[in-house]
Amino acid sequence: MLVKFTLNNRLVEIDVKPNELLLNVLRDRFKIKSVKYGCGIGECSLCTVLLDNNPVPSCLILAVDVNGRDVKTIEAFENDSIMNMIQRIVLENSSVQCGFCTPSIILVIRRMIDENVDGLDKAREYLKGNLCRCTGYISILNSLIEIIKNIYRK
Repeated sequence: MLVKFTLNNRLVEIDVKPNELLLNVLRDRFKIKSVKYGCGIGECSLCTVLLDNNPVPSCLILAVDVNGRDVKTIEAFENDSIMNMIQRIVLENSSVQCGFCTPSIILVIRRMIDENVDGLDKAREYLKGNLCRCTGYISILNSLIEIIKNIYRK
């Protein structure tokens, strides 16, 4: 089945099977490795993408269902000054260890900024589904505080 959609700001077209998951199409067919396979049931958020600007687990989305829609991975923001600031702060605060969850966490933080979330409690809500075994979340929350201060100059 032919599917046309916008992937990281460019129109793409690909033939997919009716039961093929977006996660597998992104990783195997488009070679986008920032989208990780984790739990396969939408619980860990490692496979998060923005679908029409909403964070969704790509392991639960059929590729045929993105026809005519907009899909973004972290790669869509490679020349984005806000994304560059987020990545710098996350690295400076040692908010990553193994790095496996980093793309999904950074993508959700970027979306949080687009939604003008400026409080730590609201920011925590955005990240509550992102599982990370390495950091204990304190360094991620410290990064969030600094990012919010940088964005909103508080």
